[in-house]
Amino acid sequence: MPQPQVTPFHHAGTGTWSYIVRDPASNAAAIVDPVLDFDMASARTSTVSAMVLLEHVQAHGLDVQWILETHAHADHLSAGDWLRAQLPNAWLAIGDGIRTVQKTFRPIFNLGEHFPVDGSQFDRLFAADDTFAIGALEGRTIPVPGHTSDSNAYLIGDALFTGDSLFMPDGGTARCDFPGGDAATLYRSIQRMFELPDTTRVFVCHDYGPGGRAVACETTIGAQKRENIHVGHHIDEATFVALREARDATLPMPALLLPSVQTNIRAGALPEAESNGVRYMKLPIDTV
Repeated sequence: MPQPQVTPFHHAGTGTWSYIVRDPASNAAAIVDPVLDFDMASARTSTVSAMVLLEHVQAHGLDVQWILETHAHADHLSAGDWLRAQLPNAWLAIGDGIRTVQKTFRPIFNLGEHFPVDGSQFDRLFAADDTFAIGALEGRTIPVPGHTSDSNAYLIGDALFTGDSLFMPDGGTARCDFPGGDAATLYRSIQRMFELPDTTRVFVCHDYGPGGRAVACETTIGAQKRENIHVGHHIDEATFVALREARDATLPMPALLLPSVQTNIRAGALPEAESNGVRYMKLPIDTV
């Protein structure tokens, strides 16, 4: 199976991993889950982290054909829209479950009927098992709902980008208590990924260094099946659901959930400026 060149980039502020995936036979590439810097206290954005990705692309003469979002993240703002403007050949893509997420959050943020909930903010919506090309590499989309209803994994050659569905084995799995989340659904999604060869490389979207270890981003399907603390060791669905739901009940909401979701359902575009030239985020009170 072809082995893409994968270069990881860590965003320390949100514990997010972004990736540049390159076809080793050409300069074709894709970017996975880029981050737009956002300071909640000052409500200021920055493209410092996204510029690191862009500078890598430019330094290596890469032709970025895809910007791939694994889902509408709740813990960081996407730089997908900004990067799309810098990379004229790149299509911004996400799974077609984004339409459900948009329909869920449009009334929460009172975005109005004029806000499209058909995913048209993106260039491509992937259905289950859709394929796409990065040069000579073939990519395939694997829906992995459970963390969110739009969660998608991307299998590119021998490399699987799992989004938030799987963490490193000692980190377990993602929470399932967001709107559209469901622990039993996540368990079944992970079992589908576990059908891939054990040698499949796994690249996670988040790592927080459990136990104080150095942050990491790469493991394998075999290691996940043997060692994942939530779904490894042949843990059954009922045990996983009980564990996941009990853990989720103790977790605080992500600090950037509200600005992240209302930006990411717009494909990373910020709200339009109002009559005074200022953009505003909405904070629904006693709602989420």
